[in-house]
Amino acid sequence: VQIAESGGGEVQAGGSLRLSCVASEIGFPNYAVAWFRQAPGREREGVSYIRTADDSTTYADSVKGRFTISRDNAKETVLLQMNDLKFEDTEIYYCAATDYPIGPTISTKPNGHGQDVFEYWGRGTQVTVSS
Repeated sequence: VQIAESGGGEVQAGGSLRLSCVASEIGFPNYAVAWFRQAPGREREGVSYIRTADDSTTYADSVKGRFTISRDNAKETVLLQMNDLKFEDTEIYYCAATDYPIGPTISTKPNGHGQDVFEYWGRGTQVTVSS
């Protein structure tokens, strides 16, 4: 299984980017998918999750109202629309997937509860926001 992210880049504060995540050999609609991010010297944190049963979502408090995770099942792609980007959003963004159902208590905090279920990971895409 290979997961690949795309869509990263450099943008000015207040701008937008849309990240895409695709996977080979697995049917994405049957997998819970997550976006994580990590900056050098910092712990990885959860940004957003989308579940399989009902496509319900979870967001980190720092991105609520600005980021939206969604599925494009026809393209077997999971998207992360990022609006009103801030300098502190500058990190490497990783897509991850699991066929294990994730519950409502999964944490977005660094190395938080429930994050160890994600078994497939991409290599990441850099997002840089200039102030």
